[in-house]
Amino acid sequence: MKYLLVAGGLVAILASLAAALVFMMRDGRNGERKTSRMAWALALRVGLSIALFLCVLVAWKLGYIRPTGIVPGQ
Repeated sequence: MKYLLVAGGLVAILASLAAALVFMMRDGRNGERKTSRMAWALALRVGLSIALFLCVLVAWKLGYIRPTGIVPGQ
């Protein structure tokens, strides 16, 4: 379950990045007025990244996840 939540967060971040790319390519073409949709998509991506990082940090502090790398002090 933990892995699905993290993977879902990463997919949401990549989807927001892809949306920003689409908005960048489509806005302002054929004499149309440029919009700020790309900036909003990138701001959403940053917010999602920070939220995912904080969720992983809180889960580590509460003991829901544990590192399995090198044991400190040995």
